[in-house]
Formats: sequence, structure tokens, C-alpha cells
Amino acid sequence: QVQLAESGGGLVQTGGSLRLSCAVSGGKISRYPMGWFRQRPGNEREIVAALSWGGGNTYYPNFVKGRFTISRDNAKSAVYLQMNSLKPEDTAVYYCAAHTMEVYDDAFVFSERNHYNTWGQGTQVTVSS
Repeated sequence: QVQLAESGGGLVQTGGSLRLSCAVSGGKISRYPMGWFRQRPGNEREIVAALSWGGGNTYYPNFVKGRFTISRDNAKSAVYLQMNSLKPEDTAVYYCAAHTMEVYDDAFVFSERNHYNTWGQGTQVTVSS
């Protein structure tokens, strides 16, 4: 069974950067679309980045475009989220998510929560003003 473990969260000042990592165990992610979500206090869990299995297609909501970058290393079974120009409103628990049903078309990028069936435990990101 595939398991996800996030790391790299922490406290950073406004304008700073963090790189989150998602380590995958129990299986390979070669054909799995992946995503990063976040949940701010009092809010629903929302997508911040998504990536096709081959890395050829991405999705970012407008509020992170130009600041966040998702990437993956299928050989290492890892997914990353580089976050730059962080703002206090980026403070949240960040979750890695996997769509653990193989797809063979690199066009598939999933932006909705219900497309993902495997989640990590989350890592806290706090941006101070």
C-alpha cells in the first residue's frame, strides 16, 4: 500500500522560501498523477499544485502561480514543492496527495480533491509577517 510522508515545513519570514518533499513508500509513483494541497485554519483543503505522471503538465491556482513549483523524481519516488515569495496567508498544513491508479496519458492533471485517494499526514508551514 502506497504511503506518503511530507517533510520540509517550518517557520519562515514573509518573502522567504521553503521546499517541501513528499517521500513515497510501498510502491512506485511512475504512473501516478500527484498533487499538493493545503488547509488553512478554518478553511477547506485546497489545491496548490498538481503534476502529471511524466511531469509534462502542471496545474496551479492563480494565488500561487509564479511563486510555487511542483516537481517529481519518479526514480526516487519523490515529489517536491518549491515555495518562493511566501506570504502570511500561505500559512497552512501542506499535504501531498496521490492518484494511485495508473494513467498512461501524461495529459492528466487532477485539481480536485476527490481525484486523489492517498494522502500524507501533512507538514506545517508558518509564514511570519
